[in-house]
Amino acid sequence: MVKREHADPAPSLRERKRERTRQALIDAAADLFERQGYDETTVAQIAAAAEIGTRTFFGYFAGKEDILFPDSDARARATIAAIADRDAGEGPVDVLLRSLDTIAERDTDMVSPMAVVRMRLFHTVPAVRGKALQVQLAAQREIAQELHAAFPGELDRVTAAALAGALTGAVSGALDVLMDDEGTGGADADQLRAQVRQATEQALRPWRQRRDER
Repeated sequence: MVKREHADPAPSLRERKRERTRQALIDAAADLFERQGYDETTVAQIAAAAEIGTRTFFGYFAGKEDILFPDSDARARATIAAIADRDAGEGPVDVLLRSLDTIAERDTDMVSPMAVVRMRLFHTVPAVRGKALQVQLAAQREIAQELHAAFPGELDRVTAAALAGALTGAVSGALDVLMDDEGTGGADADQLRAQVRQATEQALRPWRQRRDER
């Protein structure tokens, strides 16, 4: 059994200031994308709305497309940490669902204004759709590699890739429906996370049954 890591220490004043600036940029971008459109919004406008310089913007994000996905790396790291931190007897599906629970506890982006704008832009702006698919594929590959390394006797490379794809596809597919104005049905953040969790568990159920039948 691998020991779980202790909670992270409280962030320093500098880290808190940096996080406030980062969040101000995300909020400003979401507002501008919503009001005037994605293509019409520039990095300079986002920086000005957040009351920082354009050069400072690039200390936080590589470009306009990247600010749409502010927490994608954190989610992939949380999933990989769950795989590395697995208990004896935990199967691949158990680990992935546990990582989803951990992400849900920490992740505020899933139901943020940026998340709503991002989903709308995904359906209307080809550049955003391309970036979203790139982000998802990169996460799938990284998760698949870690799954194969963690469960070499159970998952070959192809099967690990398929399982990682089932996870990311279930989450993104559920959110695509739930973030739609009609699909949410007025659900709050906790309800949304619970529905994503339920949908993902349902999608991964055949993988768990396959393991139990061995």
